[in-house]
Amino acid sequence: MQRLIGWIAAAFVPAIIGAPFTAPDYYRRLRTPDWGPPSGVFGPVWSVLYLLIGISAWLVDRRGGGGPALRLWWVQLALNAAWTPLFFGLRRPGVALAEILAMWGTIVATTVAFLRHRLAAGALLLPYLAWVTFAAALNFAIWRRNR
Repeated sequence: MQRLIGWIAAAFVPAIIGAPFTAPDYYRRLRTPDWGPPSGVFGPVWSVLYLLIGISAWLVDRRGGGGPALRLWWVQLALNAAWTPLFFGLRRPGVALAEILAMWGTIVATTVAFLRHRLAAGALLLPYLAWVTFAAALNFAIWRRNR
């Protein structure tokens, strides 16, 4: 149980890193697409995703032999942690867009590695991949509208 809690706690580190950088006033001033969700949606969605991300790593770790897959997991997590400071802290949607595309590719690689290691672990990352795909499209739309 301690290892599960540890993996889940690690998965929430990007939220802790990003918390000081949230800038609701900045986001409200941006021209966003009509299909963008209200800002209150992001916190609950990310909370569920971080939980799934942590459980997926625990499933790989629990089975053993997942070193390369777990290294990818740490890389995607570090990229995840970098996005909020880039977008909100530096207020650089273009830089954040390049970063989220790198994150997306790393999530794909992690998902594939996890699927090969343990099907359930990879499947738990699919909602995360879907959300980051949506977030990348939203980031792109914001960048285009606010250049």
